[in-house]
Amino acid sequence: MQTQDNKIFTRKSKATMESILLCTCLLSVLMFNSAADTITANQTIRDGQTVASARGEFEMGFFSPKGNPQNRYFGIWYKKISNGTIIWVANRESPVFNTSGVVRVSSRGIVVSTNQSTDSMWTSNFSGAVKNPVAQLLDSGNLVFRDENEQHNFLWQSFDHPVDNILPGMKLGYNLVTGIDRYFLPWKNDDNPAPDNYIYRLDKNGYPQLLLWKDSDPWYRIGPWIGSRFSGIPVLKPNGIYTSRFVITETEVYYVFDLVNTAESSAITRWKLTPDAVSTRFIWNREKNEWIPYLTLQMSDCDRYGLCGPNGVCNINKSPMCECMEGFDPKSPEDWARSYWTDGCSRRVQLECGNGDGFMKYTGVKLPDTRWSWYSMSMNLTECKEKCLKDCNCTAYSNTDIRDGGSGCLLWFGGLNDMRGYLEDGQDLYVRMPVSELKNSRKHSRQKRRVWFILILVFAVLAGILCLFLLYRIRKKGINRAEEETTIAGKDLDLPIYSFMQIAKATDNFSNNRQLGKGGFGTVYKGILEGGQEIAVKRLSKDSRQGLDEFMNEVSCIAKLQHRNLVMLVGCCIEEGERLLIYEYLPNKSLDYYIFDKNTSKSLNWLKRYNIIVGIARGLLYLHQDSRLKIIHRDLKASNILLDHEMNPKISDFGLARTFGESETPASTTRVVGTHGYMSPEYAFDGLFSVKSDVYSFGVSLLEVIAGKRNRGFVHSDNGHNLIGHVWKMYAEGNLLEVVDSVILESSNQHEVFRVIQIGLLCVQEYPEDRPNMSSTIMMLTRDDALPVPKQPGFFSERKSCPETGSSTEASTMNTISVSYFAAR
Repeated sequence: MQTQDNKIFTRKSKATMESILLCTCLLSVLMFNSAADTITANQTIRDGQTVASARGEFEMGFFSPKGNPQNRYFGIWYKKISNGTIIWVANRESPVFNTSGVVRVSSRGIVVSTNQSTDSMWTSNFSGAVKNPVAQLLDSGNLVFRDENEQHNFLWQSFDHPVDNILPGMKLGYNLVTGIDRYFLPWKNDDNPAPDNYIYRLDKNGYPQLLLWKDSDPWYRIGPWIGSRFSGIPVLKPNGIYTSRFVITETEVYYVFDLVNTAESSAITRWKLTPDAVSTRFIWNREKNEWIPYLTLQMSDCDRYGLCGPNGVCNINKSPMCECMEGFDPKSPEDWARSYWTDGCSRRVQLECGNGDGFMKYTGVKLPDTRWSWYSMSMNLTECKEKCLKDCNCTAYSNTDIRDGGSGCLLWFGGLNDMRGYLEDGQDLYVRMPVSELKNSRKHSRQKRRVWFILILVFAVLAGILCLFLLYRIRKKGINRAEEETTIAGKDLDLPIYSFMQIAKATDNFSNNRQLGKGGFGTVYKGILEGGQEIAVKRLSKDSRQGLDEFMNEVSCIAKLQHRNLVMLVGCCIEEGERLLIYEYLPNKSLDYYIFDKNTSKSLNWLKRYNIIVGIARGLLYLHQDSRLKIIHRDLKASNILLDHEMNPKISDFGLARTFGESETPASTTRVVGTHGYMSPEYAFDGLFSVKSDVYSFGVSLLEVIAGKRNRGFVHSDNGHNLIGHVWKMYAEGNLLEVVDSVILESSNQHEVFRVIQIGLLCVQEYPEDRPNMSSTIMMLTRDDALPVPKQPGFFSERKSCPETGSSTEASTMNTISVSYFAAR
């Protein structure tokens, strides 16, 4: 009986155990299914395996381009429709060359590597550490990295790092708090997802706008957002597929589009930038089972950026395509006749602020480039007009929003660039014009030109007689020839010349309370002109080492330069034996005021310092390559970098600059001038200077910005090296944290800082042929390509401390230079 009971008990136990095991298996299956879109720290995705989003909209895994099957990339693609349409790639620049690819999740992010090596091919590179890390593919196509217990707190997401597709809900633009910059980087070609030399990003300078860049040059501009669309594209009929928004707040500036219907059966759309830089919106056609182009941008020659130059308007239906705005004539008629329009147009009659200027209305235009504009969302058009009239530098205005009769205010300063005219749905633009131009209509233009010709001829004769009389009086009174040359130079450059009384009144008779700074050249004062414009007045002292040559050089170099990273020359004064240069006023002083002071340096985090470095580089690129004459600054240093109210850098002090034609080669001089610690070896020793001399100075300034220390005056206690030598030694030893300013360590990505230091060392290499040009330098700063290994820098050791005074000086103390060598790893 007992044996039978035992048998019954044994059978019941087995049944119970089987039930428990079955429940456990079912529970495991349910748990696995509930997290099928998620990878935990204990899981991996190997080549051949995939993970789908919860509803199966998207899938991620390894893939190969059709024409390049040996390369394997980890990416995301559509699953339910168009399987194979890749929308995001992780290791786009570092493919796996076999099927050994593995994706895992660590406490610091998502990692793509191989099962044969622990070295990562790509990582999401989250700066912190997560206790329970997971990676999840959402049905929006967004791959997110988060803590398992924090469902909506994404520590990293692929939507912040677009490739060549923008999906619904994905932002294109800046997060001004975190510094995240979301931009397009198209594939190099259909078989290679590595980034090409095009980049489509939001430019937040002035009124924010989207710009397509080719290398460091603007290539295409869609026009600013005007409430419901971009100014440069036609009005589209309302659709039930998507809506677009352009958001500008204190924390974010971005473009985004959202689906009208978010149901599973709704339309599917994406915006793609192709390898040949064509921006196209696609919509999925369920009947034909294919992508259909819905809207393609950049469709004509008129869409090429700046084709007609400043104040020129492009019309694709006319021949030639470019024409000047009314009241303007080609700046270079000979070039214009040869269809070379990039110099643009200049005014027939110059504006005279305060003499009753008015505005001419242009309709049907794509609004000009807004990078050097000002805007307000709260003003109306009348208030906008009044504000423009009060500012002598304002050249045009318009609404920021055309809806409901128009609202907001957008002001332009200087030339109006990249306009397209005669658009059926274009915007209204009000261009500032002299009263004389407004009174004359096109019907009387020929008669007006005849009258002007006669008046100019009479004026020229009278002016010639007057000039002869004045020359006689000048010689008789013994007026200095230097003043005569300066006056003529000012007239030739069409630069406003102020009277000494105007400047004395603006500066409270050069009051000590108005002093902004003082150096070997003289003193800088803050002034306010009668119209309310704030200015900075550089008053050259009579015993200044910057004499007539330097004064003339600075005027001739900077008068016609137009770039956001160059200080703007407002005018000059040459009365009473004075030489005064009048600049725009920049409230935040110079760069050296911040980076070399323990207190003020705290206000410059890594993002601000990085933006300053890139801004200086863009200013130098303009001088070396994009301005009409190649300009070599020869005295680039932290004290000559001024900062505007948004901490944007502007290169100043062109007293030592030299200009060259496009075909001219580097030059030499017997008079070596500049600042010790910033001069390149070939210039300091042999008087040879070129654009690579400025690259060396830029490299020194870059290292100073990161280290927070001066190159000249810094002497390491162990080896006597200056800052360059110390950085080079730490680079060779793999200890770059030693040289980084502690202020920026907490606000920076170490990899990014170390990369910028390496770029600085490339710029200060001893031989000029080893240094990159500024175009290559900007590409290295703004892209994450592999960098070359720097060679030995020049001037990286000195025998004794010799603090820099900041002034320009003759090269007479070269015996302080010694040579050491460290081999970098």
